[in-house]
Amino acid sequence: MPSEPLSQKEIEDRLRELPGWAFEDDHLVRTYRLATHRAASALVSHIAVVQDELNHHSDLTLGYDTVRPSVNSHDAGGLVTEKDFDLAERVESLVPAHGAS
Repeated sequence: MPSEPLSQKEIEDRLRELPGWAFEDDHLVRTYRLATHRAASALVSHIAVVQDELNHHSDLTLGYDTVRPSVNSHDAGGLVTEKDFDLAERVESLVPAHGAS
């Protein structure tokens, strides 16, 4: 069953609970800065595990010392749903252990 897209207001309200995250081009996005490339790579691996657990996957961009998740729901026509916020919240719970800012 497809997920229901959230309204612009619902997205804006939910983003208040996720400092650092933004809504760009129908995606929830955030860029994390880490101390080293190895730390950034470890965060990507950890996010991948969570994505598999949730069966919901984002695009992940790995830079030298940055990680940028970008998430929306394909089954909702590429729009943002509650599942995307669930994933963003789980990612947020991981980053302190990796020293990301």
